[in-house]
Amino acid sequence: MTTRGSFLAGLGLFAATTVLMIAGGALAAEPQPWQFGLQPPAGSIAERATSLHNLLLVIITAISLFVLALLVYTCVRFRQSANSKPSKTTHNAVIEVLWTVVPVLILVVIAVPSFRLLYYMDKTQDTEMVIKITGNQWYWNYEYPDEELSFDSYMIDEAELKKGQKRLLEVDYPMVVPAGTRVKLLVTGNDVMHSFFVPSLAVQTYSIIGRVNEAWIDVPEGANTYYGQCNQICGVNHAYMPIVVRALEKKEYEAWLAGAKEEFASVKTPADTLLKKTLVASAN
Repeated sequence: MTTRGSFLAGLGLFAATTVLMIAGGALAAEPQPWQFGLQPPAGSIAERATSLHNLLLVIITAISLFVLALLVYTCVRFRQSANSKPSKTTHNAVIEVLWTVVPVLILVVIAVPSFRLLYYMDKTQDTEMVIKITGNQWYWNYEYPDEELSFDSYMIDEAELKKGQKRLLEVDYPMVVPAGTRVKLLVTGNDVMHSFFVPSLAVQTYSIIGRVNEAWIDVPEGANTYYGQCNQICGVNHAYMPIVVRALEKKEYEAWLAGAKEEFASVKTPADTLLKKTLVASAN
């Protein structure tokens, strides 16, 4: 095969790999071995993030191909056999202006959608419900303040997995949300730093002791399950902190909430009632 043929074959292989990386997310609804690309986006944030990712992939691919073409052209055009007397040229005003202006324009093209996405992700005030998430070594705690509900979520041990359940991803009690709802997440920690990361929802927020970080997700319509993991190296059992977000239709969510309150309800007694009970108990 000639040099030109090898070069074209290499470009074809590179292009095919790029297409697979872009389309890879559509082939997997959850993490898959040897997966390329992103998981299918769920919600407006994930859709915008995936769109930005695809734009950047096109830009990076174009830059890589352009630089490769320049290198090949330089190696062929200015090889020693064809240029026994090397050029004495040291400056070229046009080229120097281009390699300064063009990268700036590329960065502007990247910055515009990037800032739009950052500001969009910061709109936590327009949410419909709140869930407080606390990272612990090595499990998650989910608290629904408005419903006075709180429970822990542990990974299911491999020996206890049922048929069809996913190794290292299933939990005993997932975080349940109503589908078609914008949910504010208040993420904090009890010990070392953890990270609440659900790829398909495009949410990643650090859980840090003594600090509350805000994020939000808009879970799309339809019952579905979204998987994630702590991706901050938090200790010896770092690999055993999976996250499961289960979206239910509104009626199903209300039914789950009623059952969960019976099992996990943390009824908070008002301070004045508690004081009266304390005084009565001390008097008797």
